[in-house]
Amino acid sequence: MLATRLTRALVAAALAAAGLAAGTAAATTGPATFGPHVNFGHGVGSNFSGGNWGGYASFGSWTTATASWTEPSMTCRSSNDLVAPWVGIDGDGSSTVEQTGVATDCSSGRPVYQAWYEMYPAAPVYYSNAVSAGDHFTATVTRSGTSYKLDISDTTKGWTKSTTKSLSSARHYSAEAIIESPTDSYPSVSGNAFTFTGVNFDGKTLKATNPSALNADDRGTNTWIPGAISSNGTGFSITRH
Repeated sequence: MLATRLTRALVAAALAAAGLAAGTAAATTGPATFGPHVNFGHGVGSNFSGGNWGGYASFGSWTTATASWTEPSMTCRSSNDLVAPWVGIDGDGSSTVEQTGVATDCSSGRPVYQAWYEMYPAAPVYYSNAVSAGDHFTATVTRSGTSYKLDISDTTKGWTKSTTKSLSSARHYSAEAIIESPTDSYPSVSGNAFTFTGVNFDGKTLKATNPSALNADDRGTNTWIPGAISSNGTGFSITRH
């Protein structure tokens, strides 16, 4: 089952990568399915065994997940590189995810930044709004019954996108602030880190929700490992090791 999910994500990325390479011309179905937390590595006992998610996830029936970050500058190492920081509900222990974030895609040979949302298992949808490295984002996913409101704001450029979708099969098992590469292939990241701030689930600080740390695999040669939660309980950095 896990292998099937990963294969589906990789195939989706390969088939549709050209769509994202066109830049920010229009909101469209994106190049890859980000989807649930999948554990994979590169051999038993590998020092770099991880999964497709890196960051923190908290288990429980959450109704709101919010986080902020500044999009780092990235340099493509290969045309397969694809990574997104995001915030969401579900996906760790369930087969649905309601999430929104910013993807950096290298299929064109250069980093292309786009904001998106996904109601997995439906494909992600990419917004046409301009995104640049260095932009500051705040994103929130809010659940009300089977309805999900996905908000993302580029506070640097001054735009906000809000989408409301229904998903009756959602299980709302978890809430999380995550970086993810469905292709298991990350670009070079300025500062070698992604940093989240203001992470709250149902108004509780990340630390107060007793979260689980998740390592992300990076081509079987490195691991992205989340650091300690900040003293105010709402922030952390995840770095390549």
